[in-house]
Amino acid sequence: MPQKTQHTPMMVQYLGIKEQYPDAFLFYRLGDFYELFNEDAIKASQLLEVTLTTRNKNAENPIPMCGVPYHAAKGYIDVLIEKGYKVAICEQVEDPKTAKGMVKREVVQLITPGTAMDSKTIDAKTNNYLAALSVTEEQQITIAYADLSTGELKAAQLTSIDDVINELSSLKTKEVVFKEAEHIELQTELQTKLGILISTQKDIEENAEFAYLSSEVENTGILSVLKILLSYLSVTQKRSLAHLQKAEVYTPTHYLKMDHYSKHNLELVTSIRTGQKKGTLLWLVDETKTAMGGRLLKQWIDRPLIQETAIRARQDIVESLVNHFFERTDLNEALTRVYDLERLAGRVAFGNVNGRDLIQLKTSLVQIPQLKEIIELMNKNEWDSLLSDLDTVPEVVSLIENAINDDAPLSLKDGSVINDGFNQTLDQYRDAMRNGKRWIAQLEAEEREKTGIKTLKIGYNRVFGYYIEITKSNLANLPEGTYERKQTLANAERFITPELKEKETLILEAEEKSLALEYRLFTEVRETVKAYIERLQLLAKTVATIDVLQSFATISEKYHYVRPELTFDSQDLMLVNGRHPVVEKVLGQQTYVPNSVEMDANTEIMLITGPNMSGKSTYMRQLALTVILAQMGCFVPAETANLPVFDQIFTRIGAADDLISGQSTFMVEMMEANQALRHATSNSLILFDEIGRGTATFDGMALAEAIIEYIHKHVHAKTLFSTHYHELTVLEEELPGLVNTHVGAVEEDGELIFLHKMLPGPADKSYGIHVAKLAGLPNSLLSRAAVILERLEQKEEIVLGNHTEPKNVPLSNVMKEEPTSVGVSEAAEGQLSLFGALDETESTVIKTLTELNLLTMTPLEALNALHQLQQQLN
Repeated sequence: MPQKTQHTPMMVQYLGIKEQYPDAFLFYRLGDFYELFNEDAIKASQLLEVTLTTRNKNAENPIPMCGVPYHAAKGYIDVLIEKGYKVAICEQVEDPKTAKGMVKREVVQLITPGTAMDSKTIDAKTNNYLAALSVTEEQQITIAYADLSTGELKAAQLTSIDDVINELSSLKTKEVVFKEAEHIELQTELQTKLGILISTQKDIEENAEFAYLSSEVENTGILSVLKILLSYLSVTQKRSLAHLQKAEVYTPTHYLKMDHYSKHNLELVTSIRTGQKKGTLLWLVDETKTAMGGRLLKQWIDRPLIQETAIRARQDIVESLVNHFFERTDLNEALTRVYDLERLAGRVAFGNVNGRDLIQLKTSLVQIPQLKEIIELMNKNEWDSLLSDLDTVPEVVSLIENAINDDAPLSLKDGSVINDGFNQTLDQYRDAMRNGKRWIAQLEAEEREKTGIKTLKIGYNRVFGYYIEITKSNLANLPEGTYERKQTLANAERFITPELKEKETLILEAEEKSLALEYRLFTEVRETVKAYIERLQLLAKTVATIDVLQSFATISEKYHYVRPELTFDSQDLMLVNGRHPVVEKVLGQQTYVPNSVEMDANTEIMLITGPNMSGKSTYMRQLALTVILAQMGCFVPAETANLPVFDQIFTRIGAADDLISGQSTFMVEMMEANQALRHATSNSLILFDEIGRGTATFDGMALAEAIIEYIHKHVHAKTLFSTHYHELTVLEEELPGLVNTHVGAVEEDGELIFLHKMLPGPADKSYGIHVAKLAGLPNSLLSRAAVILERLEQKEEIVLGNHTEPKNVPLSNVMKEEPTSVGVSEAAEGQLSLFGALDETESTVIKTLTELNLLTMTPLEALNALHQLQQQLN
């Protein structure tokens, strides 16, 4: 960077401020623009698509420069924040009229991805969390996180890096803060795995505000990470954090635990295929009417309950709402008129609220008495706790009603924010302004009458004030000595009179004083409302809770869900005619085929066989989503449901490479299986879909059987295990806790028809060729596959060297005896004899197929290669 002494005083000031914020774009206020210089300008011009110019163009080294209008800066800042950058807002902090030398400037706020409050990129129903991490001497990882827009502040103690990744993934936080120069390896790992912005905080502050926010925290590790988080917020925002709520310490094990793999596989809030909300559990259950209800719903999906009292309390209210249709309808209508109380309260405390925000706050509070009245009509004890927290906050309603104009403009600088009659002095100023302008209009009419000039007009601009304008063609009609010439235009002359200047002074002074007084009065109103922040935040939580519960009742009534019976001391599971809630919504209730899940206390594993595409994965997800709905407190899609309360859900569903970590599908599969086997308990639910298919047949079969045996012997969790290894079905005879079930399918006239119905016992065949036919493979290929299959089925033995075992015997039994060696060429001859003679085209296709390196190809490249091979065979 060039020496500051080589620059103008302004650039010296800029460079000095920039040194304090090297990792942020510095928006430096110059008049009506925010300017950026040097590397900031070059990079911002590309990201924001604005023109890059230079300062001091004739200098030897001109300075790159770009700028954005201050009144439109918010949109540009949002773009940078969304792309993961920080923006430091540098403003003038003294009056230029009284400044000596350079006007003093300071950064008044550092906006970061984790501290953005009202960005257009933040969805109303989505939290924007900033997290901080620290590691205790006992190697426990502590986390604290806050949503600056709502005031939410929470903290927890975690045990492993996996737990950290799970929490950060669930929170979808874009930024994590560490104490400077600490835990570098952890920072690097999080950047690699999550692509998250890492920020550091050098100085850890302590003050009375921090002490209050952490007053109910006793754990020293959590106190430490809270100080890091609060210090960062204080340094970046440079204002009071009074709207933050007292830190709430939670224990992750007090909720149904799901790792980020399971949440992803089950598509709770994001579709695997599209990355969108549509097609997810959230999409199904979100009938919330308020933004804060939508945010709370996401939190409930992320953390279903495991405590009996809390679950039953939610179920009782949902049942009450289901049984009171008309009251629920009125409740919903009232909720639609409630604005985002949480974020409105946050804006009040943060000091960036305007008149319309306060009107929205009043409008929301006016609905609370109606909400209370509707709930009281239901007259149920289960509503008592929520009713007591429905605070109408009448003091705030009365203040805003008296003070703020219902049609207040967005900008506080435009006036007309404060109601007439609220302040006597303001009324006097307004009277002078209104009468003065009325006098101006009257003077214009009089001057026209006196001069006979019908086009005479009185105008105003900021440079000359009020003036009388007369076209040049009418100048001869002016009386002598009455008007004083002020300005000459191309087609007109402008004049003033002593009387006009006197009224101008009165009007302009009144207008200036009126605006200043209005702003001061609005600030006083805002500070008064700020004293009620805690009551408003509690009210917001209560309304959000009611909103989510009515959402549960709405979908339960709409889709004919039933209240599940949950048992806390039994492992009996009975789900009669259950449905996959999301698939049912897509297909319609008349089309969806329901299925039951029956596993008594002695049944731990359900081994599921059946054709691909027949619905095995849907059946497994169905149970998991039903459990999640039940433990959220919602009703479930079934005729009847008796479910144990699970402590954890583990899934291995679907196949996908983890390209960021460089891990293959099979490695991801094994990692997810490992998570379940190491951490599941007898109260957990495990869903394993086609474990072992990502490797060679015998390897996969061996692993699948070993995993089943391990779960049966050591874990004892309720497990649904789907497989295409039919050899595993005989495990039912060896493992008393395992039962076979399969998806029904029938073959009519060579066509496969899926019944999508679960039936007891193992499937009789795999129907793989039929599925290939449904996928559209060439007929010649399918015919050839049928011939090969027939030859294979004629061999009723599994061949391992010179050792043979009957078909459908567990692989572990086969492997108990050490096989004798066999020559490779001999084995190859045995395999080739199954296929018969190949023609030249088939040989070429097979050769090409064997030479393909699938591990280096994208899915699209692999599909294109397969299509080309198909074309050759056709």
